[in-house]
Amino acid sequence: MIVRPRFRHVTNRHVTKALLLTGAAITLVLGALTGTGPASGTARAATSLPCDIYAAAGTPCVAAHSTTRALFASYTGPLYQVRRASDNTTTNISPLSAGGVANAAAQDSFCAGTTCVITEIFDQSGHGNNLTDAPGGGAAGGPDNLANATAAPTVLNGQKAYGVFVAPGTGYRDDSTSGIATGDQSEGEYAIFDGTHFNGGCCFDYGNAETNNDDNGAGHMEAIYFGNITVWGFGTGSGPWIMADMENGLFSGSNVHLNSGDPTISFRYTTAMVEGEPNQWAIMGGNAQSGGLSTFWNGVRPAGYNPMHKEGAIILGIGGDNSKGSAGTFYEGVMTSGYPSAATENAVQAELVSAGYGSSASSGNTVTVTNPGAHTGTVGTATSLQISASDSAAGQTLAYSASGLPSGLSISSATGLISGTPTTAGTSNVTVTATDTTGASGSASFTWTIGTGSGGGGCHVTYVKSSEWAGGFVANVTIGNTGTATINGWTLTFAFPGDQKVTTAWNATVTQSGANVTATNASYDGTISPGTSASMGFQGTWTANDTAPGAFTLNGTACT
Repeated sequence: MIVRPRFRHVTNRHVTKALLLTGAAITLVLGALTGTGPASGTARAATSLPCDIYAAAGTPCVAAHSTTRALFASYTGPLYQVRRASDNTTTNISPLSAGGVANAAAQDSFCAGTTCVITEIFDQSGHGNNLTDAPGGGAAGGPDNLANATAAPTVLNGQKAYGVFVAPGTGYRDDSTSGIATGDQSEGEYAIFDGTHFNGGCCFDYGNAETNNDDNGAGHMEAIYFGNITVWGFGTGSGPWIMADMENGLFSGSNVHLNSGDPTISFRYTTAMVEGEPNQWAIMGGNAQSGGLSTFWNGVRPAGYNPMHKEGAIILGIGGDNSKGSAGTFYEGVMTSGYPSAATENAVQAELVSAGYGSSASSGNTVTVTNPGAHTGTVGTATSLQISASDSAAGQTLAYSASGLPSGLSISSATGLISGTPTTAGTSNVTVTATDTTGASGSASFTWTIGTGSGGGGCHVTYVKSSEWAGGFVANVTIGNTGTATINGWTLTFAFPGDQKVTTAWNATVTQSGANVTATNASYDGTISPGTSASMGFQGTWTANDTAPGAFTLNGTACT
């Protein structure tokens, strides 16, 4: 087993773990005193939060992650850590009070005038299962990117908070965990996602994965997936769907492909749940702002997945082998020891609704963002754009965020100035948002086109089939810059000598016409400095011939 070094966080992690264990013990004692402990069988106390509910039912949280709020009523420890770009210092963001919402104002103050990323998401359960940037795996190199700390603003009953905005290439992981289900042990998982932020990449997951960052075969994972990929399983409509990533397959039910009982679900705040025990598993979902849960699947494991071989790592935003072509937004999630009952999950859903995601204070404020119109730039040339916004209320401070910015650009949360040097050619759909202190916000969307930059020189391409089976294969491609100039934006072309067809890809946009394949860099990996490399990969099908291609061209230049 390969265990990821954790030397960066040893002291902080151990102190936090001790504090969390104390908080968890206090919570359980209070539960016993008020008749809400596991043996009482009575209704939960009104102040119970999700992990209090699970503990009272005998299926306690063994991982509890959230950047928006505490998930135990007694929890006062850190929720997450941010690092600012101006001086690379970090600070922890905690709840405003025990069991409360995150102190977003502390983050805004710390990150004023610069940008911040989320470096660590702390486990509130007492097991020390903190999430940090994911290392490389069988599908893609690493470490993965860290989430922009201000890209997913939200409010909970009028209090401002921030979620985790996962752009392709972003991912978090813990390969050395405590208490997480392994083998065929029982567990439950829930998460709240932004149901409008998704894509067809592999794989926007939260949950149980391999400890060595590789694809170890059927049944070595049990994670919640959210998106609209159709390579493995899928449901009705066009997606997104809640599915279970069990490795070597995303399952929407017992069938390998379509399971009509799994519907498209895209509430702005979506509750997603997956449960698993020996030869039994379930998918549930609902609107995290109102109503109850619906069960989309409840039955035996798919063929070849009984018993399971879970390994107990935890991932967020990526697949078990670090496939990182996915997009999504995460607000909170937990993993339990034991298989929660329907009554327990319904009680948790009721608590999630009461948390008030998206419920702004009734300030009546209106925030207006001036649309700057279509914008252009050139790879390698510094550029800037000032975003302007106004608030109907006097004295309000606006925080700015942006999604879809061209690679190399960032926005100041304090001033709204977008600046940087573009690294990748292409057209981006950009949305800028300004949010005031009451949670009122406004947005504007526009296109930003970056012209092709220079660069090139010698190149070397390595094509490796990491796995192959009758009718299918997975290939990983490494593009090395053997020249003297930086490659700013790349397009790789080649032709299959057989009848292969690409079905899904990561770290690149791949198109195919007949045998000819074109792969263009993703927004985050377009720059290859001399002596370094970029990696991409894809899964495909074949019938008679899966011979590897023998010639590659990068930006019009033949590679060795």
